[in-house]
Amino acid sequence: MLLFCVALLLHLPVVAQDDLMDLLEDMEEETTDYTIATFKTVRLVNGHSIELPAPGVLQLIIAHRFGRVNGGAYEFFGLDQANMRLGFEYGLSNHLAVGVGRTNLRKTYDAFVKYKLLRQSTGKRVMPVTVAGLSTISANTLRWANPDRPNYFSSRLSFVHQLLIARKFSDRLSLQLMPTMVHRNLVATAREANDVFMVGAGGRFKVSGSVTINAEYYYPLPGQLAPGIFHPLSIGVDIETGGHVFQLIFSNSRSMTDDLYLTQTDGLWELGDIHFGFNLMRVFTASKKAHLK
Repeated sequence: MLLFCVALLLHLPVVAQDDLMDLLEDMEEETTDYTIATFKTVRLVNGHSIELPAPGVLQLIIAHRFGRVNGGAYEFFGLDQANMRLGFEYGLSNHLAVGVGRTNLRKTYDAFVKYKLLRQSTGKRVMPVTVAGLSTISANTLRWANPDRPNYFSSRLSFVHQLLIARKFSDRLSLQLMPTMVHRNLVATAREANDVFMVGAGGRFKVSGSVTINAEYYYPLPGQLAPGIFHPLSIGVDIETGGHVFQLIFSNSRSMTDDLYLTQTDGLWELGDIHFGFNLMRVFTASKKAHLK
């Protein structure tokens, strides 16, 4: 009997150790690994990416778009003409961000909210893509062309709603789809649709640890836009330098607000109607909590 009790006591630590190892293995099996850094910045080129500023982080975006490079030396290859946008974006949580901006083109003010619905992940929870919803509002504040007629503030407003669907295929390659609807309260002619539906596609290819090449293209459904309006195609190079990200951009659109570059692109790449520009992005930590993270 004594020998049985001794054997039982010696066996208990082994059983407990086995149970602990099984528990640790189960915990490891239940881990969910979320994909990070699908894109380098919150912008793909002109449009938004699925990325958000970190919670408590304020991001400053200074954007410039110049005139067409086919303007030649007389226009200094477009540099004589400049449009600028000053924007701020703030991360409220890991899933929610807001932003505001102002551009001198049509003296437009804009604001947006972006919410991350799903995150690409592996492990316990498998999700093949990251999905974010984006809604923007913009207000054209130019003086009324005809102040003597009845004019309404609502006529100045435009809205954009997008579903951003992205997948990081590898450390080098990420792709994104952008089903999009633009609503304009007022259009110039009866031939133009107030509601414009289109689909966009874009991606990035990582050249090195600090350099990526990005591109985006939008295809609007036929018969919605005015004659002489074309599909926006933009190519960019992202260069990360310390706390800054510098984006060099070439596009057939000179607009920087979502409603305008989607519905008012009047240049063709094949004719040399290319606008050079850049985005300068600087991150500021606006809370101690974000700094600790």
